[in-house]
Amino acid sequence: MDNRFGEMQIFLAVAQDGSFASAAKALRLTPSAVSRAMARLEGRLGVQLVSRTTRALALTAEGEVYRARVAGLVAEIDEVERGFGSAEEPPRGPLRINASVPFGTQCLLPILPRFQRAYPRVTVNLALSDTLVDLVEERADLAIRIGPLRDTGLKAKKLGRSMMALVASPDYLRMHGEPVHPRELAGHACLQFSFRRSIDTWPFRIDEALVQRPIEAAFLGNSGEVVRLMAVAGGGIARLGRFHVAADLAAGRLVEILRPFNPGDHEDIHALYVGHRRLASRIRAFLDFLEARLVLPEGG
Repeated sequence: MDNRFGEMQIFLAVAQDGSFASAAKALRLTPSAVSRAMARLEGRLGVQLVSRTTRALALTAEGEVYRARVAGLVAEIDEVERGFGSAEEPPRGPLRINASVPFGTQCLLPILPRFQRAYPRVTVNLALSDTLVDLVEERADLAIRIGPLRDTGLKAKKLGRSMMALVASPDYLRMHGEPVHPRELAGHACLQFSFRRSIDTWPFRIDEALVQRPIEAAFLGNSGEVVRLMAVAGGGIARLGRFHVAADLAAGRLVEILRPFNPGDHEDIHALYVGHRRLASRIRAFLDFLEARLVLPEGG
């Protein structure tokens, strides 16, 4: 009987630590045992998984594919074995979460301490980025996505939705006047996004019809947080999710404008994760926590 699972664990340790010696130390094996296990694995698969030089170690293209395929499998087997025979075993282990900067700062960070108090054996690793990441490649357990979902084959749990709002700072409106109709935006500084999925029109409800009005950007930001900060600083008018600007509106740092023309559109918010028959308890605990604790601003 071969030890395929053990070889998978050794390979993942080598891929993570970047050397046979470091992987051997982490697994309490000898470097020669790690080397032999890697040789057996590559021989059985018939491909080279690791490129070795005298100074560095890197995964080959085949190694990257293999790591993506087995990482979730190994994690699931580990979770099954840890919880076997003990239905009351509390969630534990690393929980890797990816979210956009706005959602992470405005919605996740304020409630994460409560999750940590409830599940002290779970170590949260939160990465915030407005760049869409691949969960498997980044070895993330869960990602929060806002807006339309791509067909990725991942499981999705809807957490809520965010209405959109047009906002500007009181200082900007005092200096430039407040537009009372969407056509007046042509004379204002509009703040837009620089990433590829951004659009160059804003929707409005005018005379009971939905109208997409072209917007000429005076400023481009590579994240929602950059655009929000520019709006707060008086740089212009922005269109952002209400969850993102709720605190600014409440504090008077921003003012919502053109409300009679708001079309009432929204963006859905989902938690995405790799689907298995038995979801890791730490991921299930966090999904249940979000469902119970996540609060989006009224009206979105």
